[in-house]
Amino acid sequence: MRGLTLCSSVIFLVLCLFCPATHAQEENEIWRQFVAQLKNGQFSPDQIRPYEGISRSMMFGFLSRMRQAATWSEWGTSPETHRVGNQVHYLIPLTIDGARGTYCFTFLTEGGRWYFRHLESITVRLDKTGPPPVSTFPDVSEAQKAWMREENLVSEQVRLFTMLAKEKGREFAFDWFKDGGGYLTQARTWVPFVPASRAFILYLCWEQANLRGNHVTLEKLDDLEATITLEPNFLKFYSQTLQVRTRMSAEDYRRLFETIWQDRAEKAGWKLQITYKGNTCVFHLTRVQ
Repeated sequence: MRGLTLCSSVIFLVLCLFCPATHAQEENEIWRQFVAQLKNGQFSPDQIRPYEGISRSMMFGFLSRMRQAATWSEWGTSPETHRVGNQVHYLIPLTIDGARGTYCFTFLTEGGRWYFRHLESITVRLDKTGPPPVSTFPDVSEAQKAWMREENLVSEQVRLFTMLAKEKGREFAFDWFKDGGGYLTQARTWVPFVPASRAFILYLCWEQANLRGNHVTLEKLDDLEATITLEPNFLKFYSQTLQVRTRMSAEDYRRLFETIWQDRAEKAGWKLQITYKGNTCVFHLTRVQ
């Protein structure tokens, strides 16, 4: 009996000593296999088990786009690895389309196999939160927070538009998003020391730059005309997010953008013409006489 107890203790000790190393080897192998398969075009949608609410095709589309834009020497470096239960997360800086960022790849391990689960470009390192009581928390960049706010806004707008269009019709759905009266009220009350028409232009620039986190240039402003160059995350979001593209056509998405801004300009006494160059647009505004 004492021999059995001693044997069990030895086995337990061996497991404690060698399981971490075994996990590390497994995690390294998962990443190595994934990168090799993705690079060689051997990775298939069947290897994806996404989170609930995210489609397999959407996630495969993300990976396909990254494969086309990959700098493979970066993928060969060892990522920061975190195991949480039966999931393994890899954090690695990569350059995609000329822009460098840190991406989190999540895998599910099950039955001795691995499955791709999720890809994310924003990771909030709340795992580094200090012990309570604590009033400051790990943060992300202002640009990332602006993107997160836009993601929440756009997701809700697309969800609501889809529901309204189904229940009430597309024209009713577009009209629902007209908020020009309220937007003008914000402009004239928060920017009270200039005429309402000018306040609208100045507030538009401030709101888009400082609240929405977009790049804005006021090119021209006088009593009769204004020109604004705007790079809205709203437009970028459609081209970079499959979950929106699968729920709303590009035509309707742009029309929603224009419906909102045309109504805002009209309520403030401006006639708006919008021209586009990729995800950058120029607002040409002239005073309605």
